[in-house]
Amino acid sequence: MKKSGILNARLSGALARLGHTDTVVIADCGLPIPHDVEVIDLALVFGVPRFIEVLDAVRDEIVVESVVAAHEAVSTPAGDWLDQRFDDVEHISHAELKERVRDASVVVRSGETTSYANVILQCGVPF
Repeated sequence: MKKSGILNARLSGALARLGHTDTVVIADCGLPIPHDVEVIDLALVFGVPRFIEVLDAVRDEIVVESVVAAHEAVSTPAGDWLDQRFDDVEHISHAELKERVRDASVVVRSGETTSYANVILQCGVPF
């Protein structure tokens, strides 16, 4: 048994397979996810797990090179969560964010119900 980090086997494996420039989406429970994109659905009930819990756990496991969120998240709780964790967040329209989800290596669905609690994390390298 692992003694730390993400315990969910599918999520841990998916993160281990990510390479430089691959993207992982942390999504609220309402984001439409294309059928051909790998989804790790952690949603249990509305609000569980929270977006920030999933984001923090994933962030502890990968190198994040860049961060993309919706313009609509600015000055909202979701935007504040991202601003507290990342220095430079690129903002695009929510419609464009949904389009970019198509290119994600994996989408991690949380139970979050806060509007616009979605983020695209592009992987970097630790060297």
